[in-house]
Amino acid sequence: MKKIVVESFTMDHTKVQAPFVRKCGKIETPKGDIITKFDLRFTQPNQEAMPTGAVHTLEHLLAGHIREELDDVIDLSPMGCRTGFYLILIGDRQEAEVAKGLIKALDKVLSADEVPAANPVQCGNYRDMSLFGAKEFAKVTVEKLKEKYNYGRRNNGI
Repeated sequence: MKKIVVESFTMDHTKVQAPFVRKCGKIETPKGDIITKFDLRFTQPNQEAMPTGAVHTLEHLLAGHIREELDDVIDLSPMGCRTGFYLILIGDRQEAEVAKGLIKALDKVLSADEVPAANPVQCGNYRDMSLFGAKEFAKVTVEKLKEKYNYGRRNNGI
């Protein structure tokens, strides 16, 4: 039987410092295409989790905003632990590029006045939303990411 290794279970969650963008996987398909996976961590593991309404709202908002900032997005999915999201992209992408895209997307979340697709036709749990909560977590996360990645400073690399 093939041994399965789940990458996120190999990371020491007690040693990371959230928020962060971490390249956590890269695969090459049989046809030679590269797919890259990122850990977009918003809160410190085992210390703070986002409420489901905030996570759900961030998922709806980021689903569009991240695609406006980064090409070839396959998926953005919330983590079950509610500390962040996984982002899957086509191509061998770098953390700095993804961090810049996430920062820009979170800035858009902060100016949102409604949640896309928050209705019974387009969402399976449309009542579990919190625009206020999403903005609160986006605000804290984007401020820390801008500092961590020197975003907005000259010659910052991202």
